[in-house]
Amino acid sequence: MNAPTPLAHLAPDIRQREVPATLIASLQQRFGAQCSIAQAVREQHGRDESVYDVPPPAAVVFAQSTQDVADAVKLAAQYQYPVIPFGVGSSLEGHLLAVQGGISIDVSRMDQVLSINAEDLTVTVQPGVTRMGVNTAVRSEGLFFPIDPGADASIGGMAATRASGTNAVRYGTMRENVLALEVVTAKGEVIRTGTRAKKSSAGYDLTRLMVGSEGTLGVITEVTLKLYPLPEAISAATCSFPTIEAAVRTVIQVIQLGVPIARCELIDANTVRMVNAHSKLGLREEHMLLMEFHGSPASVKEQAETVQEIAADFEGQAFEWATTPEERTRLWTARHNAYFAAIQSKPGCRAISTDTCVPISRLADCLLDSVAEADASGIPYFLVGHVGDGNFHFGYLIDPAIPEERERAEGLNNQLVARALSLEGTCTGEHGVGLHKMDFLLTEAGTGAVDMMRSIKRALDPDNILNPGKIFSI
Repeated sequence: MNAPTPLAHLAPDIRQREVPATLIASLQQRFGAQCSIAQAVREQHGRDESVYDVPPPAAVVFAQSTQDVADAVKLAAQYQYPVIPFGVGSSLEGHLLAVQGGISIDVSRMDQVLSINAEDLTVTVQPGVTRMGVNTAVRSEGLFFPIDPGADASIGGMAATRASGTNAVRYGTMRENVLALEVVTAKGEVIRTGTRAKKSSAGYDLTRLMVGSEGTLGVITEVTLKLYPLPEAISAATCSFPTIEAAVRTVIQVIQLGVPIARCELIDANTVRMVNAHSKLGLREEHMLLMEFHGSPASVKEQAETVQEIAADFEGQAFEWATTPEERTRLWTARHNAYFAAIQSKPGCRAISTDTCVPISRLADCLLDSVAEADASGIPYFLVGHVGDGNFHFGYLIDPAIPEERERAEGLNNQLVARALSLEGTCTGEHGVGLHKMDFLLTEAGTGAVDMMRSIKRALDPDNILNPGKIFSI
């Protein structure tokens, strides 16, 4: 399989459209203090966690309602000028960057939980509500929302990128957990997709089309989510292994035996050292699985015993339990902070992150070869993975002032994605395409499929104003 060269990802298609002065004046007239052209505000909305440096948007509109979003899009549409949705800025692939100029529509002030329907296990929220905000609101009903990408991302952003995270092995991704949406189209019209019903056969599945569209087909202004009962019992455990292969083989066996494990995270020994230093933990500095079990006390005990027996067959040792909520929270917080722990381990560095996912039976083949390549490269890296569903992440730590390091890291990423695709996997399991994986999408999906995506984009956004320059080129 021919993969794009690593250099293909070093220069996104930056073609700044000239901003009409009359558009800025119209936005300021309509929104007043809700519209900012201050340099600091624009720069804040012109960067994310990716490695790209792109000029900031021309202005930022702080939307407080669906009508605000619709009015901002209508004004931009009159001038055929781009609009880019913004949540909390935690994306990793350059999704929110103004590569062709644009107006950033910040929905973080749209942060209301609109309704909780405990009997139906659903909640409807505005897009600026974060995942932790949802769980705070529904906890008193004995419910929770399981999708956990690590960062306290906004629900709108999570839907737009089809996010998942540590719980996906049991509860699925945003694709399976979004029931309905309210969306502002490229014309500024407000449409609704889906209902609170658990299923429907009515027409095209527009909800699934919008989930994962990365702001290129519409601006999400309302989301209805599935909820789940809080488990009667929760237990977390860590287990150390002498090799990464032993840890991965344990995971494969657990999944193939049908153990309903809720979370199963791989952290390599290098990353454990970084996490210990950053979060002041005393974890054994060996390759480690961090696991969580949900269910009744009896089922949790049975799951844990089964996994412990499997781990022992692969030389797993030091099976340690986190029995209190505080201990579990501390462990998972440390896991979620692995990215920041790695960044702090090399001051001034940036991380080029990978996001491949492969069928669980091919996980060892893909991961072990990629580890060998990373070790041989001499580039510092961290490795974590939602390995229960075949998804893992390298973070190559580079000095942004040294182009050779960037090229070497992109070369590793290129080799990794090519390997994942050859094993019938994907270039992105949960981060989305954004800027970084545009060429890989073409390799993965093929020209015909990407042309179909372009046709949908042109039909719904003929002037290409909705987050242009992302996913594929027009």
